[in-house]
Amino acid sequence: MSASINSAFVVANRAASLNDDDIHEKYEFVKQKILDDNSLTKKEKTKAISILNNSYDIAKVRYNSGTKRICESCNQECLATFYCEYCVQNYLKENFPYWTSGNISVDVLIMKSCQMKTLFPYGIIEWIPYEKLQNIKFLTKGGYSEIYTANWINGGYVGWHTKKQQLKKLGKRQKVILKTLGNVGSENKRWFDEAKIHLTISNKSLAIVQCYGLTQNTSDGNYMLVIRKMDMDLRKYLQQNHNQLTWEERIQITYDIIYSLDDIHREKAIHRDLHSKNILYSYYYQMFYISDLGFCGPAKKPPKTPEVINGKEYTFKSDIYSVAMLMWEISSGRPPFINYEHDYDLAMNIINGIRPKIVPGTPLEYKNLIEQCWDVDPLKRPDVYTLKNEIKKINISYQNNPSKLVANNNLKINKSNSLKSKDTNSALYTSQLHQFENLSEPRNATEGIVKYIN
Repeated sequence: MSASINSAFVVANRAASLNDDDIHEKYEFVKQKILDDNSLTKKEKTKAISILNNSYDIAKVRYNSGTKRICESCNQECLATFYCEYCVQNYLKENFPYWTSGNISVDVLIMKSCQMKTLFPYGIIEWIPYEKLQNIKFLTKGGYSEIYTANWINGGYVGWHTKKQQLKKLGKRQKVILKTLGNVGSENKRWFDEAKIHLTISNKSLAIVQCYGLTQNTSDGNYMLVIRKMDMDLRKYLQQNHNQLTWEERIQITYDIIYSLDDIHREKAIHRDLHSKNILYSYYYQMFYISDLGFCGPAKKPPKTPEVINGKEYTFKSDIYSVAMLMWEISSGRPPFINYEHDYDLAMNIINGIRPKIVPGTPLEYKNLIEQCWDVDPLKRPDVYTLKNEIKKINISYQNNPSKLVANNNLKINKSNSLKSKDTNSALYTSQLHQFENLSEPRNATEGIVKYIN
């Protein structure tokens, strides 16, 4: 795709996110924006609309919305126009006899839970033989996992060939990330639970960092997730671009994160470890995606939200608290509580109502949303659906009223407060959580307590 086509499509797609929730209105909105773009040639407009049509098909199938048609190949009623979701599933099913991971549980997970529920012919979850991965290099170690980079021969599925009635592969080497999980002999089946969460959510959502499937290291038996390689994390992005970002761009970053979290919560999963190191950026799509679903699920984990620090159950609203901290970091350009380690003192400050100081020049609507999201009472925090609608309203407001944008100078951070770290790509895809004990009951700060730090 040429830079001009990609740029036009990204801009149009961004604008569509501000339109009504109805996907059909979004489609018409984006299509018209492409047609009205005088910087594109006729050929480029045709290509951009073709890309849009593919996205529209995905949306119709995913949300089960639109006029169905009778597929000329399988005679079933399908929603997609340029492929048939049932033909894709049938093709995958016909190929079941020709591959196996050697582990029946893994085979059933990929076949039954993923491939037979595939909705579109892109990024399909598959078993990837280890010999199909080349140039494997160690990248980093974090949490429970080791992370590697690799080249995947022929890459993943990228579309449907209507005439041949088969899926199309990328056909060239694709750079990917490998994340170790565990091996079949391990007594701890945590690796399988993590794999299941990654694969099932990735199979339905294009708003999280894409997971292509599973492989197994032939030398040590460790299973590994094969994940799309991203360009950088949000923390590094803010370090490099903070002083150049407009509020329109900051709000869009926030929307990307909330949109991605909405997909996770729709699957009844809780992320439990949201921070700027596992929000990853794609230059190609100019979007941010949530990564590191290793801590996802219903079990209790102890990140730095007031109620969980204090030993309470982690809920969907705990993720919302983490969104507040991300929103603050997006506005300030630095992580919250930068002068603290993740230790007892920080935990005490958080449950006593200490929050980062709102940055001067922050739009009132954005400030109010942050404060709602980091309220000490989880019940007073908005759910992700409400949060998505509120940030969308703010986005629309700033799109329609450019004069509301705050001058960048109001947001420049003091160099002495800037993040000082060895922030490299080696930190991508890793996380670690912390445990605290014997803490007091969480509360909102009172008038007599210094509420804000940083």
